[in-house]
Amino acid sequence: MGFLIRIVVNAFAIWVVTLIPALQVSVIPFAPGHTLQMVLTLLLVALIFALVNTIIGTVIKVLAFPLYILTLGLIGLLINAFLLWLTGWITEFWEFGLRVEDFWWGIVAAIVITLINWIFGIILRPQEKKR
Repeated sequence: MGFLIRIVVNAFAIWVVTLIPALQVSVIPFAPGHTLQMVLTLLLVALIFALVNTIIGTVIKVLAFPLYILTLGLIGLLINAFLLWLTGWITEFWEFGLRVEDFWWGIVAAIVITLINWIFGIILRPQEKKR
């Protein structure tokens, strides 16, 4: 259940990022491109982003652990932007999916996605029951 919520939150965050034209991040829906196809494309891109983040992101973060210490975690911004760009590259082989036009604006887009995920993580976190 948590993974599905994470995908929906990621889809929402990616949609918010696509609403900011300066970030040069877009989602191309499948044909014919109406609202339902856009939502399904966002969910598919969010699923791919979650899988890339879970599988490849974990490996990169473990290998880059010394860099996390040296840069006080700032390398995480580059890693998250790389994972977003990688998701765009994976979906580039189809006629639909995520397009990240510029890597440096991808860093800003990754920051926005991270902030939205963080806010929703706080809101949707299971509450502890008080006795």
